[in-house]
Amino acid sequence: MNLHDGAVEAQDEVLFDVTNGFGVITLNRPKALNAITHGMVRAMWRQLTAWKDDPTVRAVLIEGAGEKAFCAGGDVRALYDSRVNNADAHQAFFVDEYRLDYLIHRYPKPYIALLDGIVMGGGMGVAQGAALRIVTDRTKLAMPETAIGLFPDVGASWFLGHLAPTLARYLGLTGATITAADTLYCGLADVWVEGDALAQLREVLLKFEWAKDAPSATDHGNDALLARLRAAILPLGRTSSDAAPLAGVRAPLDRHFSALDVPGIVASLTADADNPWAVETLALLRQRSPLSLCVTDRQLQKGRRLDLADAFRMELVLGYHAFASGDFVEGVRALLIDKDKQPRWRFATLDDVPTTEVDAFFVSPWPEGQHPLNALGRD
Repeated sequence: MNLHDGAVEAQDEVLFDVTNGFGVITLNRPKALNAITHGMVRAMWRQLTAWKDDPTVRAVLIEGAGEKAFCAGGDVRALYDSRVNNADAHQAFFVDEYRLDYLIHRYPKPYIALLDGIVMGGGMGVAQGAALRIVTDRTKLAMPETAIGLFPDVGASWFLGHLAPTLARYLGLTGATITAADTLYCGLADVWVEGDALAQLREVLLKFEWAKDAPSATDHGNDALLARLRAAILPLGRTSSDAAPLAGVRAPLDRHFSALDVPGIVASLTADADNPWAVETLALLRQRSPLSLCVTDRQLQKGRRLDLADAFRMELVLGYHAFASGDFVEGVRALLIDKDKQPRWRFATLDDVPTTEVDAFFVSPWPEGQHPLNALGRD
């Protein structure tokens, strides 16, 4: 769904337009499933910063070009190339990406994310801070980082941390893909717009009447505007789903993912061999990096106690270590470069992962007061 009309220049990776009071961001790399590059991150930061003080922009809508994806994540190949060439472009990317994601979470105007198609990794970063998260029949959402030796980032410590703990562990550890019904069930979306209602949504946005709300920089004014937007959009779809697949397996999910640690989760799933869902879930975990699983589980525990800015600061620390001594290079090699899908992880099993190794991931490499995101939330 493109809210704006007009020609699209193929070389533009991200498009900006203002239509009927909406600042429209279109992620425009459909052949790459709209994966986010560093240039796109910087461009979105500049535009969102400018729109904050632009009286012609009353709200922001972000969407993806094409019908396959909103955004499949960050440009992992570019990050891989940076790491194997001993460059530091990946570090600069994460600093800027997390700043952008934080800006979205704290944006002073209503920010709406249309999550049509694949939504993974970095796509979640520019979506989960939205005041209104719209999913469709095509939505496929996941945080699959443990499959490539990373951890759920882009604020996942915070937004997964606000879910039920067992659901957060399930999604963060397995990287399982969920569809629209489950996004509502988990709390990762606000409304599911089905079928032809997507065209109705476009019409509602194009004809939305702003006159009843004078532009306001106050929280109160924006709350009133957001309430009107929600009142116009929510009736177009579902805001809950009793038929969510995860609801049907919630009892075993809670039982297994309330274990003390990841080895405990694996042991619990292994003992439930007659349950097809447990067998499938166990298979997912056995494909993941053991080190990433242990780091992610600790991350999710800590994330529930952190505010948003501290969550991003923690994730930047984790990212530093994941690239310096983790499984990222091997995970990307196996999945995207050689495509043999046979990663040789640093630690072959969960039992091989020393606690001291996990502890080290949470130690900042920067001196006190020199963390690159030190000013986040304080400026």
